[in-house]
Amino acid sequence: MSSSHQDLFGEAYRVLEVDGQSLTIQGVKSGKVRTILNPNPEDPLSARDYPPGKLIALSDPSNTPES
Repeated sequence: MSSSHQDLFGEAYRVLEVDGQSLTIQGVKSGKVRTILNPNPEDPLSARDYPPGKLIALSDPSNTPES
């Protein structure tokens, strides 16, 4: 696993902004701001699920077991 990979998935993030198609977050330790695009436009992201200020962690989709 590369260092940048560990940096991305090994940090907690605070939600800054959410709209139906993107989520803007900021790393708690690094301060890096990242925008995540919604991969499923038919299922929009919502402030109810991701309220501004909420702490979240990112999971590595390559480590998700296949169904």
